Amino acid sequence: MTSPTAVLREYVPLLKLKIGLFITLSAVVGAVLTGQGRVGTFDLIGLSVVLLLGSAAASVYNHYHDRDIDAVMARTKDRPIASGRLRSVNTVLFLGAVLMAASLVLAFALFNLVVAFHVLAGAFVYAVVYTVWLKRRTVLNIVIGGLAGSFAVLAGAASVTPELCAPPLLLALIMFFWTPSHFWSLAIACRADYARAGVPMLPVVVGNARAARYLFANTVFLVLASIGLWLWGGMGLVYLFPAVGVGAFFLYRNAQLLRDASQGTAWSNFKASMAYLAILYLAVIADVAFASFRS
Repeated sequence: MTSPTAVLREYVPLLKLKIGLFITLSAVVGAVLTGQGRVGTFDLIGLSVVLLLGSAAASVYNHYHDRDIDAVMARTKDRPIASGRLRSVNTVLFLGAVLMAASLVLAFALFNLVVAFHVLAGAFVYAVVYTVWLKRRTVLNIVIGGLAGSFAVLAGAASVTPELCAPPLLLALIMFFWTPSHFWSLAIACRADYARAGVPMLPVVVGNARAARYLFANTVFLVLASIGLWLWGGMGLVYLFPAVGVGAFFLYRNAQLLRDASQGTAWSNFKASMAYLAILYLAVIADVAFASFRS
């Protein structure tokens, strides 16, 4: 008989918890920004649970649908379904459905229908629009797929008020531009893997050097969008200085990739993209906290 620990060891990777934590953080920052610090701790905990469940549901389906290409990629061949360790497809799909249902029910019960809509929209974009429709067909796969992260921000904002306003929309735009800069770095680093699997990621189609140029241009828009949050989103200098500083750092990393579009440089840029988003989010939280302290 398989032990519970062994079962967990196979099923937990399906949830892609690292991605889920970034998605959840996006929602939490969206809520803090929209509420300007007037957000309860229990509301943030509830929001985190809702987003983790929704993200996990979409990730489970991504594992299921991509099991064939995951099996031929060095980075993903040891995933539970791709490796053949998990053979019960019905159980996997049932798990995804339960997680999604739980996320939507909690979103509606704890917050409102708008939060549930944004959670569902984000999961749909990742699991269906990106995974099923676009990933194997077009270089625009991750560009459009980036909307999944934007919907997480909007879900967080809607947990405070269902009415859209400029600050969370601008933050959602930042998340939209961040996603290609993040995943194109990964795609450059793993170009051979994606080519072997027949996935038309940008570097596979246009080459690493040209992909690095597109990535740099996208990051310029990302940094401009981050400044837009100061111009039109009500952020102060506590946000602006870190945003400009970390934006300059990320552009510098991108420039290094322009000069040397190698696997090692791409991995460094990939890690820099995560540091960029984390620092930017911390700057938003710090600015809101400072404004609340002064008022």
